[in-house]
Amino acid sequence: MKRRTATLASNLMRAINEVISRGFKDPRIRGLVTVTEVVLSEDFKQAKVKVTVFPEEHEALTMHGLKAATPMIRSRAMQRVRIKEMPQLTIVLDEGMKAQAQVMTLLAKARAEAEQRGVSLDPVPDTPPTADAGTADSTTDGGPLTEQPAGREAQPDREAP
Repeated sequence: MKRRTATLASNLMRAINEVISRGFKDPRIRGLVTVTEVVLSEDFKQAKVKVTVFPEEHEALTMHGLKAATPMIRSRAMQRVRIKEMPQLTIVLDEGMKAQAQVMTLLAKARAEAEQRGVSLDPVPDTPPTADAGTADSTTDGGPLTEQPAGREAQPDREAP
């Protein structure tokens, strides 16, 4: 994505998010509506606005209300973003966030089942660090650190040549 396209998409996303967060008189638009991404066409005439709606039970009705309110959202966003021609907005539901939430739910479920069986899913077992590893008294080459005045980094002792 070109820098100009990315900047305009970011500005549009911020403006549309402000318009939506201020609320509507439409009773169909309920729940938490968040703009997750704005994808602009190459000629800046079309913009796909991806949104998420929480809770899920309000999703269908809220999307219907947002699609009906698209001309008003476009005109209010145009007041906030100074561009020669405002792109036509297409509001779509962002399915990626829903899929991500499902994956997180499945991972939490798998972790809970593993804990019930007494199996750890952590890649590294919970063991206390040894005296040599991970302490401030050692360096990567194993040599002791010398004390330095405040503000200087400690250096390993080196033998003079």
